[in-house]
Amino acid sequence: MRDWAGKTYWLIGASEGLGRALAEIMSDAGADLILSARSEERLREVAGGLSRPARILPVDVSDAENVRAVATSIGPIDGVVFLAGVYWPMAATEWTADEAETMVDVNLMGAMRVLGATVPDMVQRNAGHIVLTGSLSGFRGLPGAIGYSASKAGIMSLAETMKSDLKRTGVEVQVVNPGFIRTRLTDKNTFNMPFIMSPEDAARVMFEHMNSRKFKRSFPTVFSWFFRASQLMPDWLYFRIF
Repeated sequence: MRDWAGKTYWLIGASEGLGRALAEIMSDAGADLILSARSEERLREVAGGLSRPARILPVDVSDAENVRAVATSIGPIDGVVFLAGVYWPMAATEWTADEAETMVDVNLMGAMRVLGATVPDMVQRNAGHIVLTGSLSGFRGLPGAIGYSASKAGIMSLAETMKSDLKRTGVEVQVVNPGFIRTRLTDKNTFNMPFIMSPEDAARVMFEHMNSRKFKRSFPTVFSWFFRASQLMPDWLYFRIF
């Protein structure tokens, strides 16, 4: 178990869903939280329900200047958790350029902007904890997931690269790859979502992983087996299944 008491963590994407549930758990564990998302009103609602005072700093991760300004105002932190994400179900036959580009810009490039504003200081101090949110959809391309699947695959690759580069430093990198979580984003889906979890249950699994020293956690466990196994499938078999 980590000692969370008095540790300062910046949570990006903390206004609802998994981010909100994780903020509640981390606050109960004694962490000093900085909550960020685009909506200040929602952040205030989250902060009002926490067991400890939290700092509210709205941020737009698609705006590099805004991200840098907020990071500068925060100063040195012990950890950063990137949970921000947008999603629209989309097949290549029904490509919507603005939405596809926004998914990549927020989900992947947003993380790059936040990390670019925080990692150099952590490396200089030789201390820090980085937690990224991937997805089971990032293991292989999925039908109807233009933009989202690609952005999460990018996050997972980014985490692996950072893990390799930072393994001899005091900066720790972790990634979680959840399946379906019941939020306003998954409410857009019209198909059956196996093993769908509540944000609270998913946050408990994520926090359990954050308390470990392991690099990766993919969940729900049984559901994740198929996605991990799919990486070993030959293309002809994988595309026949889908």
